[in-house]
Amino acid sequence: MLCLKLAEELGIIILDPWVSWFKAASLPALVSLLLTPLILYKFYPPEIKDTPDAPAMAAKKLEQMGPVTKNEWIMVGTMLLAVTLWVCSDTLGIPSVVAAMIGLSMLLLLGVLDWDDCLSEKSAWDTLAWFAVLVGMAGQLTNLGIVSWMSGCVAKSLQSLSLSWPVAFVVLQASYFLIHYLFASQTGHVGALYSAFLAMHLAAGVPGVLAAMALAYNTNLFGSITHYSSGQAAVYYGAGYIELPDVFKMGFVMAIVNAIVWGGVGTFWWKFLGIY
Repeated sequence: MLCLKLAEELGIIILDPWVSWFKAASLPALVSLLLTPLILYKFYPPEIKDTPDAPAMAAKKLEQMGPVTKNEWIMVGTMLLAVTLWVCSDTLGIPSVVAAMIGLSMLLLLGVLDWDDCLSEKSAWDTLAWFAVLVGMAGQLTNLGIVSWMSGCVAKSLQSLSLSWPVAFVVLQASYFLIHYLFASQTGHVGALYSAFLAMHLAAGVPGVLAAMALAYNTNLFGSITHYSSGQAAVYYGAGYIELPDVFKMGFVMAIVNAIVWGGVGTFWWKFLGIY
């Protein structure tokens, strides 16, 4: 959402964003989903490879949990409603923010959540605060001409090297990805660099929708390259099952794999869809 909002500030409007995002990501994401466990199994095999008691243990745990409660059914229904409203937001004319608020309001009114539950989600409030600040800052930087000035400087450098837009696309995407080794937050990275890099793509002649969506996909892909690259990565590392050198090693391996998949399969798929 933040990436799409920042893209709009630069005039890149993606119609029916959820469907467009899903269609463009479907094939490369499926390939990555199939390859990731195979590659990790090869390079980082599990210590235990045979768990014959797992089905019985799972069945016992499910029995201990008991049947699905009323609140859990309400949660499932609310999530389905919210996602449906989000997917069909353009058709129904309901902004995604309104869809989210409808879902939250239903959970509060039906007693699934209370306000203390909401207040305890510090990461959500942190994201909300940064989202507002970063979007506003990006808009002001664009209005003041700073982003266009910066992108113009980079574009001139790329033009001096006589780079075609596909080559410039690869260089800028790789730079955007690798710079994340210096960031401890995906949101912070997007807020600081997404608009600037998108403007550089546009100045280099890269099709706008292709540049905007590729940068957004990259933002998801670099979330696993280090133990601090995203909130999820920190949680996985904090569980204590993986040594720090292995995190960096496997993060780099999967970065290469994803670059090949999304740069190869993805670009052909996006060409087929008419994105560029």
